[in-house]
Amino acid sequence: MSQARFTLRQLEYFVAVAEAGTLIGAAEMCNISQAGISMAVSELERSLGLQLLTRRRAKGVNVTEAGEALLEYAHEVLNKADELQFSADTVRAEVSGELAVACYTSLSPFVIPPLLFDFQTEYPQVKLEFHESGQPEAEQRLLDGEIELAVLYDWNLGPDLSRVPVRTMEQHVILPEGHPLAQDDSVSIHDLAKEPMVLFDVPPSKENGKAIFDAFGVEPRVAYRTQSFELARCLVARGVGYSLLFQQPLTEMTYEGRSVVSRRLRESIPTTAIVIAYPTGSRLSRRAKAFIEIALGTLTRI
Repeated sequence: MSQARFTLRQLEYFVAVAEAGTLIGAAEMCNISQAGISMAVSELERSLGLQLLTRRRAKGVNVTEAGEALLEYAHEVLNKADELQFSADTVRAEVSGELAVACYTSLSPFVIPPLLFDFQTEYPQVKLEFHESGQPEAEQRLLDGEIELAVLYDWNLGPDLSRVPVRTMEQHVILPEGHPLAQDDSVSIHDLAKEPMVLFDVPPSKENGKAIFDAFGVEPRVAYRTQSFELARCLVARGVGYSLLFQQPLTEMTYEGRSVVSRRLRESIPTTAIVIAYPTGSRLSRRAKAFIEIALGTLTRI
């Protein structure tokens, strides 16, 4: 197989001269000096053993008969080269492989379904694997390299984890339907001190709730503890107490078919962000970056 003795750049400059009709015009098109254009075309002519242009002082250039014959091929070669570069860029940019993501257990029913659907629709070649857990376990798995990302609350996360905020949340009170405190749109923390509490006993919700009560000098009366988000709602619906939760389902009905009502806290309390966390200093894969981009769009809509 014979080897080409010319370059794509030389072909590009030859085509530019043919289209512009002058060396000056071609130099402006290609953002190069006139001397550089002239030298490249001369080298192309020597490599091919053909005269491609006739140069006329003060009248520009003419494409020779041999140049006209090769001009169409030059266009074709340059177009194929562009297609090759585009294909290479596409292959390089392709997002594929496996991505392991942890999710805080009470967040999972709210964020995993939309994230899974939106991400797999956009990147079907990625195998997305979710791991539900408490927040401390998810943090440790991140640091151990078992997972690449985690959807968590930005509460007491260590400095060894970086985070991308995607949405802010605030705790609300859930009460049994018909409870006297549910008559108003908001509930005071001081009124809750008199009521039994169903504590959602999973970090960081437990610590967050404690911090709220401590800030107002209130000691909650914890009657029941559970690590199940839905069990907390079911117990509240049964009238055994109230609960403080971040997530707010679209329906007020529990698994048992009973209802709870949601009310905001009357006092001003800090909000908490849902974040995508990853080890500080780690180099995120292309699929992890794509997941964060999808999450930033998806989680703001739910």
